[in-house]
Amino acid sequence: MESMNSIAAIANHQSSNSGPQISLTNPTAAAANYKGHSNAPHPNGGQKFHKKIRPRCSYCDQIGHSREKCYKLHGYPARPTIPSQAHNVEVPHSLPMQPIVSPSHPQFTPEQYQQILSIIGNSQPSAHLAATSESHPVIPVPILETVDSPVPSIASPNSNGSPMLTNQSPETNISPQNDTAPPIRQSTRVRQVPAYLHDYECSTAMLPPPPRKSSAQVSPGFPIPLSNYLNYSKFSIAHMSFIAALSLEKEPTSFTMAMKHAHWRDAMATEIKALEDNDTWVLTNLPPGKTPIGCKWVFKIKRHSDGTIERYKARLVAKGYTQQEGLDYHDTFSPVAKLTTLRCLLAIAAIKHWSLHQLDVHNAFLHGDLNEEIFMSLPPGFHRKGETQVCRLNKSLYGLKQASRQWFAKISSALLEAGYSQSKADYSLFMNKKGDHCTFVLVYVDDILIAGNDDQAISCLKAFLHQRFRIKDLGQLKYFLGIEIARSKSGIFLNQRKYLLDILADAGYLGSRGCEFPMEQQLKLDHSGVLLDNPSRYRRLVGRLLYLTITRPDIVYAVNNLSQFMHEPRQPHMDAALRLLRYLKTTPGEGILLSSSSSLQLTCYSDSDWASCPMTRRSTTGFITFLGHSPISWKTKKQVTVSRSSAEAEYRSMATATCEITWLKYLLTDLGVPHHQPVALHCDNQAAMHIAANPVFHERTKHIELDCHLVREKILQGLISTVHVPSKEQCADIFTKALGRDQFSFLKSKLGMINPHAPT
Repeated sequence: MESMNSIAAIANHQSSNSGPQISLTNPTAAAANYKGHSNAPHPNGGQKFHKKIRPRCSYCDQIGHSREKCYKLHGYPARPTIPSQAHNVEVPHSLPMQPIVSPSHPQFTPEQYQQILSIIGNSQPSAHLAATSESHPVIPVPILETVDSPVPSIASPNSNGSPMLTNQSPETNISPQNDTAPPIRQSTRVRQVPAYLHDYECSTAMLPPPPRKSSAQVSPGFPIPLSNYLNYSKFSIAHMSFIAALSLEKEPTSFTMAMKHAHWRDAMATEIKALEDNDTWVLTNLPPGKTPIGCKWVFKIKRHSDGTIERYKARLVAKGYTQQEGLDYHDTFSPVAKLTTLRCLLAIAAIKHWSLHQLDVHNAFLHGDLNEEIFMSLPPGFHRKGETQVCRLNKSLYGLKQASRQWFAKISSALLEAGYSQSKADYSLFMNKKGDHCTFVLVYVDDILIAGNDDQAISCLKAFLHQRFRIKDLGQLKYFLGIEIARSKSGIFLNQRKYLLDILADAGYLGSRGCEFPMEQQLKLDHSGVLLDNPSRYRRLVGRLLYLTITRPDIVYAVNNLSQFMHEPRQPHMDAALRLLRYLKTTPGEGILLSSSSSLQLTCYSDSDWASCPMTRRSTTGFITFLGHSPISWKTKKQVTVSRSSAEAEYRSMATATCEITWLKYLLTDLGVPHHQPVALHCDNQAAMHIAANPVFHERTKHIELDCHLVREKILQGLISTVHVPSKEQCADIFTKALGRDQFSFLKSKLGMINPHAPT
């Protein structure tokens, strides 16, 4: 009985804190209040009935309905009911309670629940409870339960008079409020560019964000349009038309896609006719013991210098990766133009105002002779069902391992016959010098670049090559090896805008949020983390980023670091690669400027990061070389041995830079720009400079290989001269470590990079 009185006292205490309530001690007044009228005597002695007022619910304290209707609308409160018959405790029907916000909230506060449980589950119950429930002890009622389990409640007593525990039905099951956020529903609608915009280049990102594994990984916000980072107002109308045409029409990536368009079907038919006219193969039955190699179609759009389509090119490529060495091929090496040679040639052309022309050889590899016996399956789309014949190749074909070697032998012999000489610094560079007139030819497989100041000699060369190989004259140099080339009075601007946008679209990061520097400061990647389920995506992404470093020296260190984990990429490596994409999203039109007002003096900056690799403790070498103010050569590379000191690491970095300087001086001599002054080699380590200047630090240098002492020898010959530079102004520091935003931005501004596509 004492327990029940205590519970009633708690309820009364709760009612006193919840506003005006009906008294427990005067049920008559409570009933009068509940019915909405008053029978109080009139002051004049008579009894006057007042106007009926609207009832107020004693449960939720709202006007307009009674307590019974409130129960019907909201359900009974989530609290144990006290059976009045068993304990002779009269509980009025209008027991006051606090209004609840939602049905999931408990009726009493946690402190009151604990007090009730301590009374009910007391180890020394009252005499009344001990007499009535000795064989049925009172069980403490669990108030807070999980969502999956029903909430027990005390029902009416059984025949012995003791209360029983029952489970509420699922409809009336009350549980605490779930704090876990519900999963976010993503729209499945396919977003497409409107039909009226198909003839325009739209800078707004229209692709959906990449798929997420769970709703918790969905990044808030909206896709960020590319128009925030790309602007074309600084270019001429002709160049704007050209770069817009590059993105206007997509090239098919498979034979099935190309068969849907008539112009690509005609291009494939033209290619087959050219191969047959050139006597590239003969149809025959496959000899016993021979295995044919496969083939595929590769599609490319060839454009003029103004962006208009010159032709649709369908190229049949053999699957040379199935060839066996010693049986299908022997020698495969073929010289191709070094990208440093390309930048150096364009830098000199900008300074000396040379004209630049581009040629494309029609079916270049078909001109190479084939010495091995190779069988190939019939091209896709040109074989009949059940046909078993194969092609026996008489001429070299694209995709064969020896094809590029055979073609280069043909083109080099033709240029030598035309009176050109081959450079010893780069075998893909050919020169013709006659007094003040000079012409240079740079060969990169079947793409040919011509530069010089003799227009008549250039015209004669085009006629000669067309007679020998059937070439296509693409006019002024605009787009070469995926590099967009814009020329103005200030110089030649190189960038890979379209190539970068293709990378972002392939990764689904066109609408991503950008960041201001490529890697987190002082980030050291190692072999920790979870292995990727699909490493091919990481390898493809890093492989494409490697080619992007042709015009982006600011990402060289990040790409070099990521490329060290191609064999076993892990999740931290993928996260770092995606962060690099976010950085590139903010600067898609950035590139290098080869200034026309620059000097022809070489300058080099060399630096190292001692023991930077956390796995091998090897140091990282970085250097960049300028021709005047134009960057022409840069590199980041891990050293082959462990250095015992930072001075030794810096010395090895200086040796690597010295080798690059030596080669560049040979190349400049072949390009008609002899360099007689010593090249300034900037270094921020005084000890390494002293080691290079004199052989007195025996303890520090006795274990260094002899080739590292090349630096000292070149100093004595007058080829280079060392110059000290503060570490804060060391340009090569950006090639050796992950820097913070401020230092990265400062050093990046010294690399000769500009962004004419940036919005004003």
